[in-house]
Amino acid sequence: MIRLRRLTLSRGARPLIENADAAIAPGERIALIGPNGCGKSTLLGALLGEVTLDAGDIDAPAMRTVRLEQQVPGGPTPAWQFVEMADTALQRARTQLAAAREADDGMALAHAHEALEMAGDAGAHARVKELLAGLGFSEQAASQPVDALSGGWRMRLNLARALFVPSDLLLLDEPTNHLDLDAIVWFERWLTRYPGTVIAVSHDRDFLDRIAQATLSFENRSLVRYAGGYSACELQRAQRQAQQQRQQADQQARVAHLSAFIDRFRAQATKARQVQSRIKALERLAEIAPIRMERAASFTLPDPGDSPDPLILARDLRVGYPGATILDGVSLTIERGARIGLLGRNGAGKSTLVRTLVGELTALEGDCRLARSLRIGYFAQHGVDDLHDDDSPLSFFQRESPQARESALRDELGRFGFSGEDAVRPIGPMSGGEKARLVLASIVRTRPHLLVLDEPTNHLDAATRDALTDALADFDGALLLVSHDRYLLRSSVDRFLLVHDGRADEFDGDLDDYLAWLQKNAAAERANASNTAGADAAPGAARIDRKEERRVAAKRRQEIFELLRPLDRQLKAAEQRLQAIDTRLAEIEGELSDPLVYRDAQRPVTLGRERAALSGEKETLELQWLEWADQREQLQRESA
Repeated sequence: MIRLRRLTLSRGARPLIENADAAIAPGERIALIGPNGCGKSTLLGALLGEVTLDAGDIDAPAMRTVRLEQQVPGGPTPAWQFVEMADTALQRARTQLAAAREADDGMALAHAHEALEMAGDAGAHARVKELLAGLGFSEQAASQPVDALSGGWRMRLNLARALFVPSDLLLLDEPTNHLDLDAIVWFERWLTRYPGTVIAVSHDRDFLDRIAQATLSFENRSLVRYAGGYSACELQRAQRQAQQQRQQADQQARVAHLSAFIDRFRAQATKARQVQSRIKALERLAEIAPIRMERAASFTLPDPGDSPDPLILARDLRVGYPGATILDGVSLTIERGARIGLLGRNGAGKSTLVRTLVGELTALEGDCRLARSLRIGYFAQHGVDDLHDDDSPLSFFQRESPQARESALRDELGRFGFSGEDAVRPIGPMSGGEKARLVLASIVRTRPHLLVLDEPTNHLDAATRDALTDALADFDGALLLVSHDRYLLRSSVDRFLLVHDGRADEFDGDLDDYLAWLQKNAAAERANASNTAGADAAPGAARIDRKEERRVAAKRRQEIFELLRPLDRQLKAAEQRLQAIDTRLAEIEGELSDPLVYRDAQRPVTLGRERAALSGEKETLELQWLEWADQREQLQRESA
């Protein structure tokens, strides 16, 4: 059990949380949410003992704690070996074995082999391969030196190292920022099987909805616990706010009634005792303030006005770099008002295609025509790196538009959350989210007909992501979006292009269909190929006449019917058990959300263990249900 008792943390002279209490049961997966700068990373540092507490204490048992590193790694070490080196106990055991062999000491060799076994040396390389494959590394990339990989892939190595090291507590700060969708889906499954405690800071609501069992939310310099992930937290917080506002209204009515009685009878001696009683009641009435909900800048994307149609017409494009073709045979039309999302793994060529379509790269072959009057607003994946640290938002805009009035530029900045003194603050110390907002504010100033966004949410907090999603929903222009944020994709686009195996083709389906396609594609790759050994039958084989065919078909239908009956029973039983598990898990979450349950130190531990067992049973049963459902579907197809 991890307990935070009256915890106070500050950054410089600014308090982040004050007198905060929270409890985390063993094996819980906790989402840590709040706006940028509220203190989430500072709290992770405090849990590691790296940040000094201003007041209060953190009570936690001895446990193996691993935190996801944020520094970009480097060096000539092969990627797979760099991951293995994260496990210091394993490295010590290997060094111990080498020393024992060199000394030819039998007893030392025995101890070294025992230490290696305890450190899991036998399966270490297989685990590294599994982790790297799940995070999207090919065998070739896994063997490359760390220095040869891009920054995003190096950050994935940090995640692989964190997952490789044996741990009881896993602290994850924005773990999905450099992952594509298929790696995120794999990572979610990994986390649901992880037996230890997870505390994850993320602004990806879909990710948190899938992995979090409870949420700690930074609110008014305190920590508030909610059951479930981000969406459940939003709903409960809204309900709590509505309840508190009702209580405030009731209290204000009570205050008004007491005040009116006091004012009316203050001068009457016969009412003096009652007046004094009501004055004391009024003093005892603690003011109930409404919850201040997390708010972000409200983006307003300008109306693009009249636009040409089509905006971009591409035919038979071959895109890439001299001597390196990335995609071939790309044909695409972007019409006025189109809303297109690009799907595909990192490195498949999405950004290369986007840069070619907007004119940053020249196509190696083919024809890419942009409408003559087309205005494009392009947010590049690493666009924030081009900002100058000593600039302010206002001076940045003034350099872009030297003829514009300062008041007009301030109005534009204010719409993106840079009002007053924030407009003249240096850009350098700003958070990644603030810099991303500034770049967005800059690119929409031209009133683009086509907005091209390449991973725009990587640095945005959840509230700002929501503001961007709302703004894109109201945007009347065309949109081309590359993002791993499933909520943003679902809310903003209505058509997908799949970049895969050197091609870019229309994807017939929605985002859920794509996630299903990822699973089927991975299974197909593992299976390698279906067996076609019986395709070429011997030319002299006897033919079965039609009567015999009907008899065989009828017999097969009967066999299938006999097979379907137990499958149906198993499916029904599994569904009933899953429903019972969900009911019990909801009950457990309700108990764990009640502060009174923590008066008994053993009760949360028992509940946590029960929840972990039920969650494991649920995952196993869901997989079994899917297998049975697939079998049933296949049998039904055979009988059709």
